[in-house]
Amino acid sequence: MITEPSVQPDVVRFAADRAQRYIDAGLWKGLSLATCFDSWAGAYGPRRAVIDADGELTYSRLASRVRATAAGFAERGIEPGDRVVVHLPNTVGFVVVLFALFECGAVPVLTLPAHRTREIVHLAALSEATAYVTVDVDGGFDYRDLAREVMSSVPSISTVVIDGSPAEFTALDEVRSAERTFDRVDSREVAVLLVSGGTTGLPKLIPRTHDDYEYNARASAEVCALEADDVYLGVLPAAHNFPLACPGILGALGAGATVVLTRDPSPDHTFGLIEKHGVTVTALVPALTQLWCEATEWEVADLSTLRLLQVGGAKLSSEVAKLVYPSLGCTLQQVFGMAEGLLNYTRLDDPEDLLITTQGRPLSDFDEVRVVDETGHDVASGETGELLTRGPYTINGYYRAAEHNRTAFTSDGFYRSGDQVRRLDSGHLIVTGRLKDVIVRGGENVAADALEDLLLTHPNVSRVAVVGVPDRDLGESVCAVVAPRGTPPGLPELRSFLINAGTARSALPDRIEIRSSFPMTAVGKVDKKTLIAEIGSRS
Repeated sequence: MITEPSVQPDVVRFAADRAQRYIDAGLWKGLSLATCFDSWAGAYGPRRAVIDADGELTYSRLASRVRATAAGFAERGIEPGDRVVVHLPNTVGFVVVLFALFECGAVPVLTLPAHRTREIVHLAALSEATAYVTVDVDGGFDYRDLAREVMSSVPSISTVVIDGSPAEFTALDEVRSAERTFDRVDSREVAVLLVSGGTTGLPKLIPRTHDDYEYNARASAEVCALEADDVYLGVLPAAHNFPLACPGILGALGAGATVVLTRDPSPDHTFGLIEKHGVTVTALVPALTQLWCEATEWEVADLSTLRLLQVGGAKLSSEVAKLVYPSLGCTLQQVFGMAEGLLNYTRLDDPEDLLITTQGRPLSDFDEVRVVDETGHDVASGETGELLTRGPYTINGYYRAAEHNRTAFTSDGFYRSGDQVRRLDSGHLIVTGRLKDVIVRGGENVAADALEDLLLTHPNVSRVAVVGVPDRDLGESVCAVVAPRGTPPGLPELRSFLINAGTARSALPDRIEIRSSFPMTAVGKVDKKTLIAEIGSRS
């Protein structure tokens, strides 16, 4: 039996009885991610592991690079348990750094390429990171300038490593030394700190243990029927939970598959990669999914190897879901989850109506899911409520966030997701919105997601975001921000369309904004906070 863990100010650990249940069921293997990688490299040595625009590495060569880099990190003073901020794009270097930190026992703090000074300084200070690893220049932005700001703002940072031209810092290629043996960390310890995906305030850190994250990736790979002959294309930022471990990079490497990484998600680039490398599986957010489907009308690349497209990060409308197979010729898998834990997948053999209209059912039989009303009581099957969850890969608290954890988790350890869902008798969930994505107009609640789904069925609406704009008389007015298809629709036309669709007049848009593009968060979601600020500044 394992001993009862303590509740510490940094990390809220799994209760001993729950942890033992997951061990007894064979979910947790008691292996660190470094130990897992050793076994993968031994089993799949000569096979291609990772590919990017600059080259490729077999499993054996990747393992050698990882061990040498881990030794180099240790020589530069990075010790077991140290936190290291990793701020890299989708490259082989990201994979090398990630596993090198696992190897030497350090804890990667995985940040996203779109993060800038405000977020990186906050996360480095919160984690008391000792090192910062980033790239030289990407997307026209010089990350070395950001590194200088981090060094001057966060006293705990003593080392900066640059993948590329280092300026006054240390080049990643120089962080290599003679391979050495490292002690393996306890699998119950934190393996990685992920960043929360919210659009308000500064991000929080999500502590994932070796046990829970290895299970997360392995079970996800099983649901996707991922095998050694598969080729996974990493399009979304690799540091995000979805393309990292759902099954993503970790799940693919655990299955002996090949990972292709790209910094450019556009179809004119990625379609060529699919054809060149025989890509079989990839993951997108809804906006990219729609763009890819539309692009098949003019792109001529051969996509016949693609067998599975995962879509997550935001709710996929049924209208776009219906386009996936006719356009891309592959199976759609809806994925609804959170970096904090719970993952829901439609299954490969689900009937079409579930594939199109639901966001999947829980990954594990050990996932505990409740759907509750505003008083915390469970609602009947099919009724809408807030999703609460706990389970073998869901955190028990954010990192160093004791005050926030008091409201983010129930007294018996369920995570309050903030997502509004309906649960079908099959266990599949339908996401109906977010508790905070409700516009209160004149005392009436308007569900933005539901209105967006309806507007997407209009023939002249390509993309849409519905937001609440502060209004002196109504509290909030409803604004539909529309990217048009063809002739832009006017407000009277949209209102008439929604009335004919049965929309309550209290939920009709009060105004319309026509735009060609939307501001996005670092994890690929429409940044409604920025939209509201931009619209409000013009009111």
